[in-house]
Amino acid sequence: MNFGAHISIAGEIEKTPERAHEIGCECFQMFSRSPQGGKAKEITESAINNFKKNCQKYNLENYYIHTPYYINLASANNRIYYGSISAIKKELETADLLGAKAVVTHLGSAKELGEKEAREKLIKGLVAVGNRHACSLLLEITAGSGNIMGDSFEEIAYFIKEVPRQAQDDKNIKLGVCFDTAHAFASGYDLRDKKAVQKTFDDFDKIIGLERLKLIHCNDSKSDFNSHIDRHENIGKGKIGIEGFEMIINEPRLKNLDFILETPGGKAEEDLEILKRLNKR
Repeated sequence: MNFGAHISIAGEIEKTPERAHEIGCECFQMFSRSPQGGKAKEITESAINNFKKNCQKYNLENYYIHTPYYINLASANNRIYYGSISAIKKELETADLLGAKAVVTHLGSAKELGEKEAREKLIKGLVAVGNRHACSLLLEITAGSGNIMGDSFEEIAYFIKEVPRQAQDDKNIKLGVCFDTAHAFASGYDLRDKKAVQKTFDDFDKIIGLERLKLIHCNDSKSDFNSHIDRHENIGKGKIGIEGFEMIINEPRLKNLDFILETPGGKAEEDLEILKRLNKR
């Protein structure tokens, strides 16, 4: 089990491992480009080599790329839809170049098309993305606000099953899951005590399969349980609370996973210390 945080790539991407090391990360996540959109800046061969050298220097073997915020594989706007497919493909290529373990993505909103048509379009989008890369593509569970897709274990399981079934020429698409604690809690999966944590991951295993779980986004929730409102909070300051995170971290089935913080206020170093203290190795 490694603990880390989302780290800025501002300035030079090769500096990111050093920034991660400075706050005590054992793993990290980053954007490879502006999360708001715009054309992706090409990463030079020199930057790639220096990035990898710095990862080795600071003993950071596991790192992840998050796709930009605008991704919507269920959009009725073809510019957004095909742009999302292209962006995810580009992130997978970048992840291979940098040696990242996986790419994490949100899926999009069913607001424009309705649930049935949006699901069908999203699956076609993931098939079009494909994945003939070394790393996996991780579907992140969401809070479900604004008809955002991927807010239930059943829906994510459906996508994981249907994408390879429809990708007749690419049965080896590597899809996994990123479990965000704040999103899951807001979607109605309780994490506040030992019994709740056990039930949530029992259900995950039954519906999706724990072998698909590849990463934990470790965030407390400013929003109430089952509120479907996406608001992250610092560890122990939100509705999940310290007891909940102690139970999550010490859940035996999660012991081989990386935990990445996306907590607000520039307090990742403090939150990392809390997680490490709660971890009874």
